[in-house]
Amino acid sequence: MNISFILVEPAVPENVGAAARAIKTMGFTDFRLVNPCDYLNTKAKMLAHASHDILEDAKVYTSLAEAITDLDFIIATTAKQRWVKLDIIPSNKLLQFLLEKEDTISNIGIVFGREESGLTNEEISICSRVSTIPLASPYPSINLAQTVMIYAYTLSALFRDERNVKGEVNTQSLKSLQEKVSETLNIAGITPDMMIYGRIHERITELNAKDIRLLHSITTKLLDSINK
Repeated sequence: MNISFILVEPAVPENVGAAARAIKTMGFTDFRLVNPCDYLNTKAKMLAHASHDILEDAKVYTSLAEAITDLDFIIATTAKQRWVKLDIIPSNKLLQFLLEKEDTISNIGIVFGREESGLTNEEISICSRVSTIPLASPYPSINLAQTVMIYAYTLSALFRDERNVKGEVNTQSLKSLQEKVSETLNIAGITPDMMIYGRIHERITELNAKDIRLLHSITTKLLDSINK
């Protein structure tokens, strides 16, 4: 699994620099920024400390949608439990959640919102799932760079798990299954604007690798039968 860390409209250069340092410290390299502040100024570089390569190589985009086009599973992080469409995955359970997918997902994005307002509902809606960090108290809250560090540390265990082995491209990926299910739902008259459509896709993301492969087989046979 490849992990990309995506910051949406960060306003504080020091946070971007500290996030770059956290990412490199935990063994990651893919850093993406959406409409960032002046992230290469002196303050940002000071906080990056020996991680200037991550900071300077960061890919910059004009929208979150553009930043995730090459990714197949997107995790939106939020401090507010305000999103009711998707069930929330606690950060301490995210690693196991991803490992259960085995090779059915390859390129994962972890998305972090603005320091003051977080992610918009529209931005969350284009992500696969939502995650939050369980806190003993809502105040004082943790800042953006600290949040990035927690997720980077949590997911760094992927490098040490034998199940996370790069191999051939998997034709039975979670993303391709979602495409098959979408086609099947559309045939049945269940469209993306219906709540059940989103809930079905959410339930699919809960499946482990074995169940994903089983559902691949079922949907393939079903679509073949329909298209005859």
